[in-house]
Amino acid sequence: MTIILESKDVRVEFGSLVAVRDLSFQLAGGELLGLVGPNGAGKTTLLRALAGLHAPTRGMAYIMGKPVLGKHEVVRQHVGFAPDAPPAYEELTIQQFLLFIARSYNIEPSDASERIDFWLEQLWLTEKRETLIKELSRGMRQRVTLARTFLPKPHVVLLDEPLSGLDPAGRIQLRGVLAMLRAQGCAMVVSSHILSDLEEIASHVAIIEHGSILRWTPIADIHHQENHRRTYHLTTLDDKPQYISVIEAIEGLTNLSHNGRTMQFDYHAEEDKAARLLYDLVNDGLPVIHFTVARKSLEEAYLKSGIKQVD
Repeated sequence: MTIILESKDVRVEFGSLVAVRDLSFQLAGGELLGLVGPNGAGKTTLLRALAGLHAPTRGMAYIMGKPVLGKHEVVRQHVGFAPDAPPAYEELTIQQFLLFIARSYNIEPSDASERIDFWLEQLWLTEKRETLIKELSRGMRQRVTLARTFLPKPHVVLLDEPLSGLDPAGRIQLRGVLAMLRAQGCAMVVSSHILSDLEEIASHVAIIEHGSILRWTPIADIHHQENHRRTYHLTTLDDKPQYISVIEAIEGLTNLSHNGRTMQFDYHAEEDKAARLLYDLVNDGLPVIHFTVARKSLEEAYLKSGIKQVD
C-alpha cells in the first residue's frame, strides 16, 4: 500500500506546554485514523501541524513523501482541512463561496461547476445554494465547510470534529461520504468525541492524551483488550441449571456469568479452539441456538484506557 500521509517525530510546543509529543505514524490511501481524546489532548494541534498550518517545534509531516512545509509547500494543495469552527465569508451565498474556493485552487470553471453540483447534492445543500452563509444554521455551515474541504479532491483529508454539528441523518450521510472517499484512496484523520460514529468509519484508532498516543490499533482489534482472549455470548434453548455445570467444567474458560438462557464467558481467541468448544458443548447436550464473539465498543476501550480529562 502506498503511504500518503506520514507524521515523523512531530512535536509542538507552546512555551513550556508540550501539545504534541514526538508523534510518528503513517497512513496509506484508503485508511482513516480516528483521533480520540479529551479536550486539550493535542488533537487539533496535531491536525494543524499535519495540514501545514502550524510549524512543528521539531519533526515534520509528509504528504506523498514530501514535507508539508518548506520548498515543497505545493503539496499542501493536496490536503483538505476542516476545522471545528471554520471561518466563512458571511455575505456570500453557498454557491459564490464554493466558486471562490474553486478559483483559489485554479480549478477550471466547467470542472468547478460540476464539482460544486456534486458536493451540494452529496451534502444535501442543493436547495440552499443561493442562501447567504450568515443565514445558515450551525449544521448547514458544517456541511458547507465539508463541501469546501472536498471540492479540490485532496489526497489527504483532515477533519476536526466534523460530526458535532450534524443531526443524526447528517451524521449517517457523512459516514457514507467518508466511506466513498476511502474507497477512492484518500488518507484521512478524523477527530471526534462521538465514538459510536467514529467506530463505524475508521480503519485505525489512536487514543491520545497530553500529546502522546496511548494506544494505536486497527479498528478490528479495538474490541478486544487481550489478543489471546475473547469474550463469548452463548444462548441456549432453555435455562436448565445443569448447563452452567457443563460450562464451568471447561478448561480455559473464565469469567462466566449468566442471565436466564444467556451466558457470557472468556475463552481462547483462536477460531479453531472456539469451533471445538462449540462442538463439545453440543455433544454434551446443550441446545445452543446462538454463539458469538462479544464485541467491546470503542467507548469501552476508551474508558478502560485510563485516560483522564486534560485541564
